[in-house]
Amino acid sequence: MKTTEGVGLDNVQAVYNGPEGDLWELIMGEQIHVGGFASSMALAEKAGIGEGMKGVDLCCCNGAGMRFLTRFRNVDSMHGVDATETVVNRGKEQSATEGLGDRIQFTLADACSSGLPDTEADFVWGEDAWCYVVNKVKLVAEAARLVKSGGAIAFTDWVEGPAGLSEEEAQRFLQFMKFPNLQDINGYSELLKANGCEILVAEDTEQFAPHIDLYLNMLNMQLTYDALKIIGFDMELLGAMGKEMVFMQELAHAGKIAQGRFIARKT
Repeated sequence: MKTTEGVGLDNVQAVYNGPEGDLWELIMGEQIHVGGFASSMALAEKAGIGEGMKGVDLCCCNGAGMRFLTRFRNVDSMHGVDATETVVNRGKEQSATEGLGDRIQFTLADACSSGLPDTEADFVWGEDAWCYVVNKVKLVAEAARLVKSGGAIAFTDWVEGPAGLSEEEAQRFLQFMKFPNLQDINGYSELLKANGCEILVAEDTEQFAPHIDLYLNMLNMQLTYDALKIIGFDMELLGAMGKEMVFMQELAHAGKIAQGRFIARKT
């Protein structure tokens, strides 16, 4: 696992309480994860998530994943946990607007210590967000605590790819993305096993690089003005961010960063 210093929850909250979070939503959509709807559907189908189930979304952001699950998988109810007030408030408002407020709840809390009851969830869910969490040992343990025996832990996340990052590459990438560390597929698998889970799926989605291409094309070919508006028309800042995204694109195509998909059953 690659790690950097000086990045923690307060940095992540600053991103999603401010314009940087809005910029990510502009280019990635309301779901703010690689692959959007198709990625969510693939994860839910592979995990067998469906009608009548109750789930917990750890690091739920604005709740788009929970709205997807209630609307398209007919999940009975969802409880989302996120530590950033701005996105939690947005999620509550949007869920109510879409008529899903009675099936979706939010808790403003650290995902490693949610305060939710033990073993009541049929599944725990996450989409490209656990990369922001400092203590992944505690996070996976919390997921295992929340899910009932026989239930699923299903998530995607940004991970170190098979080619591996040099220390210099890792520091630049982690500091730009405000990730305190970056797990790999084997590392997450071992954490799940250590918490009494059987690994059903632990794989590279192979979707990361083409989606980074898409995001850069959107920014350069269509959304330049919209992005500038979000960051106060600061051309220098947009240029600097664009440079870091090109670097990320290079890492993705070199197999050094990827999107992992994980499904585990609590035994």
